[in-house]
Amino acid sequence: MRYFIHLGFDGSEYSGWQRQKETPNTVQEVVEQTLSRFFKKEISAYGCGRTDAGVHASQYIIQIDLDEAPQFDLKFRLNKSLSEGIAVFEVIEVKENQHVRHDAVARTYDYFIHWNKDPALIRYSSFYEDLKLDFDLMQKATTLILENKDFKALCKQPNSYPSTLCQVSNCEVFINEEQGRLRFTITANRFLRGMVRICVFFLLEVGSGEMTLEEFAKILNQEKELKEKLPAHSNGLFLSKVEYPFLEFTDSHHLIRMLKAGLE
Repeated sequence: MRYFIHLGFDGSEYSGWQRQKETPNTVQEVVEQTLSRFFKKEISAYGCGRTDAGVHASQYIIQIDLDEAPQFDLKFRLNKSLSEGIAVFEVIEVKENQHVRHDAVARTYDYFIHWNKDPALIRYSSFYEDLKLDFDLMQKATTLILENKDFKALCKQPNSYPSTLCQVSNCEVFINEEQGRLRFTITANRFLRGMVRICVFFLLEVGSGEMTLEEFAKILNQEKELKEKLPAHSNGLFLSKVEYPFLEFTDSHHLIRMLKAGLE
């Protein structure tokens, strides 16, 4: 029997979702250990995608396979046992041929920035002190991203993929100058390693005048290569939505809704 588990996590204290030999304390490791303790056998949990260390998810989907239906309230037990930084919203039985990663048709990421120091934001929004940005140029840069097809230039490890083509269906920047805050949102059928944070890096380069729109366009078109690409800080990034053609999830975006206030 296959189950999708809809959860969210604060990535601040974790080394990303995916279990790694050299890096302890991943979300996958913690969840698998908890499930294996419940069922008294090794349980593998497969995620809908990777997240880097420090990155958050307000909607993340995992799948597990069980021999039979749990004889207890799995959602309740998980929430009682997992740390406060991981919350389970739903446990949904699905067909055994439905796959949490391969069947996802779209994912949405939101990235938050603030430039006025605020302790309430520091875990969930990246602080870039005294930013001076040309927001009109940044909006034009998002249009270039939206129109692009090949994201090799915005990938941390492009040679590890057989294809670097992605279909971006939405890409926008929302600014609230009074609050001193910015939100970048992007939706695509797939994302490459580091792609969203590298997008934000280039948006900040364009917005701050360190790079022209023409230069950014050449980089996207692989006509020019930038030797150093510094991904934006991890703590401002959220995986905020995962979409499947056969399933809809209950709204779990409480923190995202608060962060979006004034940025929609």
